[in-house]
Amino acid sequence: MKLNRIFATFAVVASTPLVSLAQTPAQATLPAATAPAAAAASAAPKFTEDQLLETFGWFVGKRIGITELKFSPEQTALIVRGLQVAASGKDAPYKLEEIGPEMDKFLQAKQQQYMDVLKKEGLESSVKFLAEVKAKAGVTSLPSGLAYEILQPGTGDFPKATDTVKVHYTGTLIDGTVFDSSVQRNEPSEFALDQVVPGWTEGLQKINKGGKIKLYVPPQLAYGDEGRPGIPPASTLVFEVELLELKPAAAPVPPPGAAAPVAPPANATVK
Repeated sequence: MKLNRIFATFAVVASTPLVSLAQTPAQATLPAATAPAAAAASAAPKFTEDQLLETFGWFVGKRIGITELKFSPEQTALIVRGLQVAASGKDAPYKLEEIGPEMDKFLQAKQQQYMDVLKKEGLESSVKFLAEVKAKAGVTSLPSGLAYEILQPGTGDFPKATDTVKVHYTGTLIDGTVFDSSVQRNEPSEFALDQVVPGWTEGLQKINKGGKIKLYVPPQLAYGDEGRPGIPPASTLVFEVELLELKPAAAPVPPPGAAAPVAPPANATVK
């Protein structure tokens, strides 16, 4: 979660009806009369009020990213004190227009610390994982750092970097977590091969139509230090890809008025 959204997120959480934490919107809007009165009366509470309040506090903390910010016990106690001040209906301890800029700097620094830890962990895991992968039989390593193995050979032409490909694929983190899959969506995807991450541009040129390939894409050929939703910074990504179709790039259209090339006579010598 971006830290500059923390307070906006907190406001949303605080204004969310409590029923939405446990019910779907459809359930939440059902008229009370639709539930049998006898069943409602006989249903004993499953949790105590203390348990509900404790869980609500956990929910708020998770939504504002308190885990990722790695606050010390003393810092957490101060946050709780601020919550108690807000719960009492009192004004903020300090003028928000004055303390706000300093708070932004503080939270941005905390976020940067967290990101640095993720990058370090991602790089260490990637180095270890790729070393193990590249030692496996059947895996080819390229100078760029990309590694791949052919799962099923295809037939026909191989795509060029300027071609468009239609594929089925599943992308996972090195721990096996799926972050994207056209297979799960049951809908093939189509990409211009020069408009995707470099690991795909290079790797898909190693397989032809009908073929399947497994790509081991290091961070510098994927999303680097930034990551993406569901993809931590400095992640090595693993893709299983089936090339269904390839569409060669259209030949460039000559500008208006340009002379068409003339083929040499059949008996001419081409130098």
